[in-house]
Amino acid sequence: MQYHNPVLLNECINGLNINPEGIYVDVTYGGGGHSKEILKYITTGKLYAFDQDESAVKNKIEDNRLVLIKQNFRYLKNFLKMYNALPIDGLLADLGVSSHQFDEPDRGFSTRFDSKLDMRMDSSTKLTAAEILNTYPEEELKRVFKIYGEVKNAGSLAFLINKDRKIKKIETVNELKSVITKCVKHGRENQYYAQVFQALRIEVNKELDVLKELLMQSLEVLKPGGRLVVISYQSLEDRLVKNIIRSGKFEGDVEKDFFGNKLSPFKAITGKPIIPSNEEIIQNNRARSAKLRIGEKL
Repeated sequence: MQYHNPVLLNECINGLNINPEGIYVDVTYGGGGHSKEILKYITTGKLYAFDQDESAVKNKIEDNRLVLIKQNFRYLKNFLKMYNALPIDGLLADLGVSSHQFDEPDRGFSTRFDSKLDMRMDSSTKLTAAEILNTYPEEELKRVFKIYGEVKNAGSLAFLINKDRKIKKIETVNELKSVITKCVKHGRENQYYAQVFQALRIEVNKELDVLKELLMQSLEVLKPGGRLVVISYQSLEDRLVKNIIRSGKFEGDVEKDFFGNKLSPFKAITGKPIIPSNEEIIQNNRARSAKLRIGEKL
């Protein structure tokens, strides 16, 4: 099975502007596609990679220039300190779920398979999608669906889930889909499923909180001239990346000095995000929603 086709591979490598003697970090190792390409451009440099998924760690490339760290990338700064690897020349993040994770039926990430509602990227953690659905108060469910899934009728969905779970726990993908169909117009099911599953996955893995931590740490670990290269797949992530590069803040408010010059820790290398070509989307359909942003530390 193809673990994961690296998205926007050439664009990422160009964005990193690799120094052969530099120190680079791939915080989303996955199948090693991006890391393998980065190593082609490194001579005496070093690559540190992060992944919390055990199946990704099994794909480790045997190369003495690579250090693979089995941890969530929220611990980026601590581990780079431990390895005496600060500051770094570039950081790459390919956010979201890998093709391999979507294609593993028992992980519960995909609506294509009937499995337990798990959705944990790190199987050693406790919170699952099933636990959220069966234990979160109705108002909390509404918040999760509205904010993380941008579900328009989040209140109605939360109400139905709360009603159904009192009769029988919602523990599998198909059980959840049977509830969802009552809230969506015929013919729009797949889009609605995707929004609901995205919301649950983000809540299970605290993805936006972790991304915020990563972006703030990138300000500290990158050296001047170092590059931040991030691929996102949904608007919530892309907005955070865009704002941190634009202003150094998640809200996007740009501060100015006495003379009216913008104050930001980054220079945006890309104005608008880079998106995949039609050819890449044909070859890898999961690249269709990818957006790449690049910032250079000032």
